[in-house]
Amino acid sequence: MKTISTLLFLFVLACSNGGGNENYDNETTMSAMDVAEESAVIQQRIENASPELEDQKIIKTARLVFETPDIENTHQKILQLASQHKGLVQSDNSGKDYNRIYKDLTVRIPTENFQQFINAISEEVKYFDQRTISRQDVSEEFVDLEARLKAKRILEERYLELLKKANKVEEMLQIERELSNIREEIEARQGRLQYLQNQVAMSTVNIEFYKTTAETGITQSYGQKMKNAFQGGWNGISIFFLGILYLWPLFLVAIVIVIILRIFLKRRKKN
Repeated sequence: MKTISTLLFLFVLACSNGGGNENYDNETTMSAMDVAEESAVIQQRIENASPELEDQKIIKTARLVFETPDIENTHQKILQLASQHKGLVQSDNSGKDYNRIYKDLTVRIPTENFQQFINAISEEVKYFDQRTISRQDVSEEFVDLEARLKAKRILEERYLELLKKANKVEEMLQIERELSNIREEIEARQGRLQYLQNQVAMSTVNIEFYKTTAETGITQSYGQKMKNAFQGGWNGISIFFLGILYLWPLFLVAIVIVIILRIFLKRRKKN
């Protein structure tokens, strides 16, 4: 694929240096080849270039987990803080476990308001079960994508020039296939670049808060434990006798077998 692209690229430069003539001598062709090789080197330099960014590209994320005495009040305060800091609620889920109810929110906050939003939530929390803040530097990938996009767009322009000068259907189809591949690469890199730009501009904060709603066995009094023990013992005895009743056919069979054995043994002794 790269060989075909290079040959087509060389052909474009040869055409552009030929002044529109369709026939070239060997000297002209070699000159065009030299220019094409130089242009290929320039293209490679564009792809490998590392221009400096005005500022770093950082993706910020946070996860906060804490307990609250009033889950609805906390929920409303977080929604107000998100609105106050120009954020948006991406997801808002709630549920109930064995001994607690909880809410789980994902909030997108403009990066410049990220730390202020975290601090505002922290003021209302006595302690966090989990408080994680991470920063991912994507500056290098950002620069690489921009440089490669620039190179691909230059290559796209060259192929468009070549397409205008092509006379044969076969040549046109081949050039269009190359253009299609180049545009797919451009779209893929543009999509990735837009994703990074969105992640850098809007930070993600995942917030989970809960309220305990049921007592555990540890908080029960000693008297309650004794009562539970007696109830458990009585239930165990009841289950035992019920189990015996379920086995009455087995006992009946055993009794019949014992009677038969005794009769057999008595007859044997008489004989």
